[in-house]
Amino acid sequence: MTALRKTLKLPLAEARARVEAGLREEGFGILTEIDVAATLKARLGLERPPYLILGACNPSLAAKALEAEPDIGLLLPCNVVLRQEGEEVEILIQDPEAAFALLPEGVRAKLGTLPQEARERLARALARL
Repeated sequence: MTALRKTLKLPLAEARARVEAGLREEGFGILTEIDVAATLKARLGLERPPYLILGACNPSLAAKALEAEPDIGLLLPCNVVLRQEGEEVEILIQDPEAAFALLPEGVRAKLGTLPQEARERLARALARL
């Protein structure tokens, strides 16, 4: 699976705060949160290490993408995973270039450099961690 990755030796809450701050500096906000571990515990009684999926969105990039292709909402927002592994938190960010590569050539042409710009912004946010 294609993702931007980084591992931090921090508690999950601190890693999350840093991720959100880095994303914010690149114009992204968090629209959604799924606490996978809590959901599996509540619905199936399964114990899992902390695992969060955050839906990150840069409104100006999203608006441009939706203008080029209204169906692009199927690929939005960009997912950010924070997965606790022992004393470390692995951060994975969906690679927009890889995700948008699934689109037909005509749609990719309308998007122009938008997937690359989104990837660059996300990579910079990750690098700040």
